[in-house]
Amino acid sequence: MQLPKDPQKLTLMAALVLAVMALGVALSAVLSPFLMATALAYLLAGGVARLQHLGLPRPLAVLLVELLFILVVLALAALVVPVLAHEWPLLRDQLPVLAQKIDAWLTPWLHAWGIDLRLDVESVKAFVRDHLSDNLGDGAARMLSSLRLGGSVVLAVVGHAILVPVALYYLLLAWPRLMVRLRQALPLAWRAPVGEFLTDCDQVMGGYLRGQLSVMAAMALFYAVTLQLGGLDLAWPIGIFTGLALCVPYVGFGIGLALALLAALLEFEPMYALLLVGGVYGLGQMIEGFALTPRWVGERIGLHPLAVIFALLAFGQLLGFVGVLLALPASAMLVVAWRHLVSNWLAKDQDAA
Repeated sequence: MQLPKDPQKLTLMAALVLAVMALGVALSAVLSPFLMATALAYLLAGGVARLQHLGLPRPLAVLLVELLFILVVLALAALVVPVLAHEWPLLRDQLPVLAQKIDAWLTPWLHAWGIDLRLDVESVKAFVRDHLSDNLGDGAARMLSSLRLGGSVVLAVVGHAILVPVALYYLLLAWPRLMVRLRQALPLAWRAPVGEFLTDCDQVMGGYLRGQLSVMAAMALFYAVTLQLGGLDLAWPIGIFTGLALCVPYVGFGIGLALALLAALLEFEPMYALLLVGGVYGLGQMIEGFALTPRWVGERIGLHPLAVIFALLAFGQLLGFVGVLLALPASAMLVVAWRHLVSNWLAKDQDAA
């Protein structure tokens, strides 16, 4: 792959790239659902191709794959509903009692360290009386009414919920034609190396996805079984949700941890609840972060386990939460790019010799 040697052409290309980047930043809110749909189309295009290979018309294959994906997302979200439905009445009834227990346990311990601090149980009772309704429906209605001030947030969520599936359908429908047109838009000298690079990226990303799904399934089983052995009533929905939500680093784990801690505090004594949830989720984080992800994901994308840990930390430091999401896929593509760069370099050395 060679860049043009004419300085004017190089300047024009650089200006065009900067203009596209500036336009993308300016239109980030508008482009967001389309970028999400494009990422999902890349992930689901293989499933559509397999169904089409079995003889299904492409529109029907696209519809089936998209419906299956939506059902999986809804099933994952539905795992939280029984937890909330079970815990909401307990939370309303037991929160003041729990506050008294925590105050009775924490205050003497703080006094032993010379800290004069008490939990205001009456404020907790007032909060329960004013904000926690008798059922989830009333609470949801109150939450929706409170969001009227932030209507733009609600409109953004609704807009994404409508635009992403629609854009995903049309992108999947036209995906083969889009790939052909993108290839034809490349200069002739670039087509072969870019095609090889994208083929290798597809293979690496497929390995990454298979490894990530294996980690999610294993951790869902781990959390469900260990919480069940600890005596938690809602061990299986909370454990399965936590494992499957690991596809969103930190956030999915944090939500699962919060649900498990809430359920344990409402069911057990505070000390046992903290020990149970802290032990299970601490051990699970160590197993997932230092054993399963480096082995099952790192090896599939050609990264050493230490490189996987470094990539997660480095991308998280540079880009925050988005960096953690992109760390392993981006690292996989960088590995492929490095292999192609070294291969082209060695080929040029051999030609020169």
